[in-house]
Amino acid sequence: MPINYDEIMSLKSENIEISYTDKDSILYGLGVGLGNDPMDLEELKYVYENGQIALPSMATNFQYHSSLLMSAKLNFVMVVHGEQKLSIINPIPVSGDFLADMKVLNCFDKGASKGAIIDVETTVKLKSDGTEICKLVSTTFARGDGGFGGPESPSQEIFDPEGSPDMVDEITTKPDQALIFRLSGDYNPLHSDPNFAKAAGFPKPILHGLCTYGVACRSIVKSACENDVKKLKSFNCRFSSPVFPGETIITEMWKKENVINFQSKVKERDKIILKNGVSEIA
Repeated sequence: MPINYDEIMSLKSENIEISYTDKDSILYGLGVGLGNDPMDLEELKYVYENGQIALPSMATNFQYHSSLLMSAKLNFVMVVHGEQKLSIINPIPVSGDFLADMKVLNCFDKGASKGAIIDVETTVKLKSDGTEICKLVSTTFARGDGGFGGPESPSQEIFDPEGSPDMVDEITTKPDQALIFRLSGDYNPLHSDPNFAKAAGFPKPILHGLCTYGVACRSIVKSACENDVKKLKSFNCRFSSPVFPGETIITEMWKKENVINFQSKVKERDKIILKNGVSEIA
């Protein structure tokens, strides 16, 4: 059944109650590989309750609390996560009670042979007083649902790296990385079940895109923000290729005033996995 444009654009969920504890924040930190060296005090603060802080990319966990697109009757076998954007208004707490509002922001038609692009916006605020914490936009690429007569997607500015990067950071993932990261909310068997992964065309389970996103966020905070999470104001990128747990992720950064353009690649295969990355820092 083709997408009904008016119906999908009307989808929204308001005041979704979400709570998490410091243990959830620690689990997310471990899921993106923080704490591998227990003597590294900069990493320890994400996974130890004494002086604990949250990695900003943990805000993507808020997106797991709504099945907004399930009623859109998409061909979910052909659905992939295309892009992720995060705008940080106030630091992400390590625990708390929150309210989230979610709505379909855009739905673009790339044609019957190319699919559809759907943007879902999530706004997160404190339950206690309504203080806004962050805003996320998750882009779904529904490869099997184009040709419904919706608006065409606008052209996007593409970052094409020129010259050597100003900063480079390298992080090696662990073979069990996806099995840990899935405990933060994404239980898709593509990331845990070898048979399912092979049926989907992969030789083995792949790392979650949002885990790769979190690893790259680690590199930006460490290299461009001097390990100060409060300096990161936005973190946006496009997913271009999967990562296999155990591979090494290299993030290259180009700095221009308070903007960091970045891309990430897998060292072992020299494959770009995140592209068109841009972060604003304080």
